[in-house]
Parts: sequence; structure tokens; C-alpha cells
Amino acid sequence: MQMSSQPKRYTVTAALPYTNGPIHIGHLAGVYIPADIYTRYLRLINKDVAFICGSDEHGVAIAIKAKKEGKTPQEVIDHYDQVIREAFERFGISFDNYSRTSSQIHHQTAGEIFKQLDEQGKFIVKETEQLYDSEAKAFLADRFVIGTCPVCKNTKAYGDQCESCGSSLNATDLIKPKSTLSGKVPEFKKTKHWFLPLDHYEKFIDEWILKGHKEDWKPNVYGQVKSWVDNGLQARAVTRDLDWGIPVPVEGGTGKVLYVWFDAPIGYISSTKEWAKKKSVDWEPYWKSKDTQLVHFIGKDNIVFHCIIFPIILKNTGSYILPENVPANEFLNLEGNKISTSKNWAVWLHEYLEDFPDKQDVLRYVLTANAPETKDNDFTWKEFQTRNNSELVAIFGNFINRVMVLAQKYYQGKVPSMGELNESDNEVLTKLKEFPSIMEKEIQNFHFRAYSQEVMNLARLGNKYLADQEPWKLIKIDPKRVETIMFTAIQIAAGLSILCEPLLPFTAQKLKKMLLIQASWKDVIGHQSLLATGHLLSQPKLLFEKIENEEINKQLSKLKNNLFHEKDKNEVEEARKKMISFDDFSQLDIKTGTILKAEKMVKTEKLLVLKIDLGQEQRTIVSGIAHSYSPEEVVGKKVTVLTNLKPKVIRGVESQGMLLMAEDQDGRLIFISPEDENTPSGLIIK
Repeated sequence: MQMSSQPKRYTVTAALPYTNGPIHIGHLAGVYIPADIYTRYLRLINKDVAFICGSDEHGVAIAIKAKKEGKTPQEVIDHYDQVIREAFERFGISFDNYSRTSSQIHHQTAGEIFKQLDEQGKFIVKETEQLYDSEAKAFLADRFVIGTCPVCKNTKAYGDQCESCGSSLNATDLIKPKSTLSGKVPEFKKTKHWFLPLDHYEKFIDEWILKGHKEDWKPNVYGQVKSWVDNGLQARAVTRDLDWGIPVPVEGGTGKVLYVWFDAPIGYISSTKEWAKKKSVDWEPYWKSKDTQLVHFIGKDNIVFHCIIFPIILKNTGSYILPENVPANEFLNLEGNKISTSKNWAVWLHEYLEDFPDKQDVLRYVLTANAPETKDNDFTWKEFQTRNNSELVAIFGNFINRVMVLAQKYYQGKVPSMGELNESDNEVLTKLKEFPSIMEKEIQNFHFRAYSQEVMNLARLGNKYLADQEPWKLIKIDPKRVETIMFTAIQIAAGLSILCEPLLPFTAQKLKKMLLIQASWKDVIGHQSLLATGHLLSQPKLLFEKIENEEINKQLSKLKNNLFHEKDKNEVEEARKKMISFDDFSQLDIKTGTILKAEKMVKTEKLLVLKIDLGQEQRTIVSGIAHSYSPEEVVGKKVTVLTNLKPKVIRGVESQGMLLMAEDQDGRLIFISPEDENTPSGLIIK
């Protein structure tokens, strides 16, 4: 279906975040900030746009997490949906609608599309042998199977993908597969599933993407699609033997659900329906009109689903438009290593917002300036600090502060007369008018890194202009000339307040309040004066502040501590798997104790040095509880101590035992203490 060259409306989707964990900076850099920049720009030029997203809440991974945490899948998704949507809202991602795939409207929409395709004979229904856990009495969906990757020999590859080498797998491809439910070797058992024959659509994908979008799609996206087609597309099951998800809505589907990657992209459609109902508008033009431009923002791991599987589903419905572009980004690494949620090697958005209040735009700028648009890139806290201090503070913030302070000092906050413009003034005002077109081109081509640098270039233009003209020197000898200089500088500041908004929405809002400006993107091109002579400005306020080494070191320490904490936790988990006899347990010498003294271990974040009374003796124990308790809090606490643990020297201090602690779901440590506070120290626990 051909697109209109001048679309009447835009449907912009951002990948549905999976609700088995929070959002991290990799998600932001890859998907949500680029999508937000694009849609904010479209609104600024008065386009009709629906920016659509929502929580992806089905699939095996959620079922696994629920089992691990002793919760229901519903409890898991409710928790993370709240965490994610609150973080997005605080960060300023301007979705028109944020929905949930657990909603009734989504279940209905996905079910209807599946039934339509089934009735049209678009599926192949066949019986195949699938891995089955006889102990758990359950078929094993992809992520319930772990084994050795046949490509890179990673021993912890999942049944759908190896996270070490990135290879797409089937559970039956794994060497020495094991069930994650019981740890047992699974057997093969016959089961019926619905398959989408992707191989029937190779010609369609070839014509639509490989020929039709060879010039305008990003090379990384085009290349991955071409690789899939060149290797030959295979039929793919779109149902699973699972009790969590959308039930297969046709005869014979009992006990089966829709594959999460069949239902999740349909979530864009159901979320649009939900939005349209709230606004009392028709949803169909946003998905079915030739005058609509559909754009999917995703990460590179989702390319196959958005460029092959979902378009094939849309095509088979007969009425839906296809995406005009799928500008997928590559991956963002962290401090030289791959972001790993399992190892807690990540910068979580909700934690960033707590640690750096009112600094949403700093993260937006840094992640965009270093976005992984064509290759994997690396986020470092030092670069974060440098870009904030050297660019946002020293260039952008410095220019605005100079303009506002001088306007207050010389003209009581009023825009002075334009006067007679000389060559330098005309040159910078001409350049100002050129910036919208330059930025527009970069945004429309999904070059958001380049756009971010043009924002900074405009601030540089203003700084250089003031530095060259030196109004603070001229004010005593040529005040009329200074009026013209300041008039010109104020126009640059006004242009910056408008043109930076897609990238720095919070900063733009503050700056517009200072300038008391109401103007559009097009006004920057068409007006000599965005702020007229006599216009009253508000009081100046600093837009950015320096970030000190202490704040950066704190984040680096936090990362390292997270890693060590996860390592310790994994070791504990491994230990839990080993059954012990009563004789083994009887070898443990566990006693009641009282903490007499506590102090922070020097040059560490999580260690306390404790003096503990054990009745007939006192011992020194080093314990990693400083993230949960201050030294003052623990003095006098009744504790439980493993006393016959081999002593270990930690940072020069011999630790003579171990405190027994519990850990809640938030990672906080809790003392295992005798119920009676008067329990004497030294009692043996049996």
C-alpha cells in the first residue's frame, strides 16, 4: 500500500516494555527518547499524531518470574506496570496513550485478528513434538528450557535465543537441554500448534522492504531483514502451551495461548483504540488510511517481529497500512560492558530520577548525543558528567544566563530596540532562520544525534556572538550599539527555546517561562523578531548546574556494589539447590548474640565492622549490611550468628563468624532475631 507524500496524520509506536522489570538507559537510548523527540517535533509543526505505547504483559518470562517470586503473574505485571508508567511520566515521555496488553480491549483485538486469519486459512495447524517436563507435567515454552548453545557453546542459552552470541534458537536446538521448572532433562511429546508460514511471504518482504525501502531504511534494519530472507524464512508457531496469556480463541485451542510476539505488536492497535475512545475520535484512520504514516521505534532485537512477522499479520488482514519506517537502534553498553538486568549491571530510570532530581534533560541530552544509531555505543558516568558540565552548563546554560542577566542589568528585563543591524547581526540572524530546516531534516531522517548537536551549535552561535561583540565593554561608549547586540542575542535565545523542545522539554519550558514567549517552530523561520521591542522578560534562573565528582563516584560505586550483591545472591541461590542431611545441619553452630559496637569500614560502601557479644566471648564480624542499616541503628540488636564458620580476613580485619539475615523483595536485609528481646546472648539454636 503506497503512502501519501504528505501524510494527514502519523501513528508513532514505541516498543511495548516488558513488565518483568523496570526501564533502564538502554531502553531509553534505543527506543523511547528517539520516539519522543520525533513526536514532540511533529506536534510543534502542528501535525496530527498519535504516540502509542503500553505494557507488554504476557509470555513465558513473566510466568517464570512469578514462579521464582512466589507470586501470581498478575501481581508481577501490576507491580512493574506501575513502576514503568510512573518513570515514563516523570521523565517526560509524552505518550498519547499508554495501555496494557492484559486489558480487555487488547484481548478482544488480538483474539479477533487471530480468528480472522484462522478463518481465512492463513495458519498451518500441525502436530509436532515439543519438549515436555514429566515431573512438572507441562510443555516447556522456549524460556522454560536452558542448555548449551549449538553456535557459541554458551551453557546457559535459552530455548528462544542465546544471550551470549545473539543467535535465534528453538528449544529443540539446545545441547543437553534442561527444564527450568524441575531441573530435569525434558522428553519429547506431541502437541498441536498454529503456525504462520513466513516462507509463503518471502516475495512480499522482498518487494516491500528489500526493493521498496532499500534507500530510506537504516542499514542495520535493512541488513538484518535481508539476512533473514537470504537464509530462508520458516513457518513459526504463533501459539504456546502455557496458562498465562491470551487463550487461543478457536476450536482446539484449550490450554493454549497466543505467542507473546503475535499478541504484543497488536497492542499498538488496541492501545490506539483505547486512546481514540477517550478522545471520541475514530481509531481506524490511524491504522487503515493511506493518508497515515506509521512509524515503529524499536531496539535491534525486535527487528524480525516488526519488519517480518507483524507486517505479514497486517497484510493478511487486508485493511491495515504497513510501517513507512522502522528506525531501530543498536545496543547501549554501560561502562564497557553489556547491560545485564540479571546481573543488575544497569542504570535504572526510576533510580536515576531519585538520584538526580530535575535532571531529566541531562540524561536525555547525553543519551541522544551518544545514541547507538548505527553501532553499539557505550554510556559512562564520566562522559555524562563531562557533557553536562562542558556542554549543557558551559555552552547552553552560559549563553542563556548571559543574555538574561545583561537584559535585566541594562534594560530592566525589557527587549531593547533593534536599531541598525550590521553585517555580524544579519549574519547570525540569518543563521538562526536556517536552523529549523537543518534540524527538521535530521529529525525526519531519524538522525537524532545530529539534531542534538545542532541544538548545541545554536547555543554556540549565541555564545560566540556575545563573545565577539563584547556588549559589557561597549555599554559605556556605544549604548545604542549594545541595544542592537542584546536584541539580536535575545532572538537567538528565543529561537533556542523553541528548537530545543523535542530534545530538552523541561529546559524549553523553563526557558519559555523566563522569556515569556509563545511561538512555533515555523515562527523561527519567518520572523525577524521572535520577541518584539519592549517585551518584558522574567527573572533569570540557571537552567543547568555542575555535577561534581562525588555524585559520579557514588554511581560507579553503586554499580560495583550491585554486581557484587548479585554475585553473592546467585551464590546463595546455588547453595539452596543442594539438599543437606540432618547430620550436615547438626555441624552448624548457631548462637544468639547482641551487637555491642558497630562502625563503617573505611573506603567501603556496604561493610560494617561489628563487635558481638556471644555470652562467654565477644567476636568481631564484618557484615555487608551498610546499605540497609547505619552503625547507630544496629547497636543493641539481638542477632543470630553462625559461629563455626572459618574466619576470613576482609580488608585487614578478621571476621569471626556470619550474621544470619533475610532479604526482602526490594533487596533490604532484615535481621533474624530471637522473638524475646530479653533472650540472653550465647544460646545455642537447634
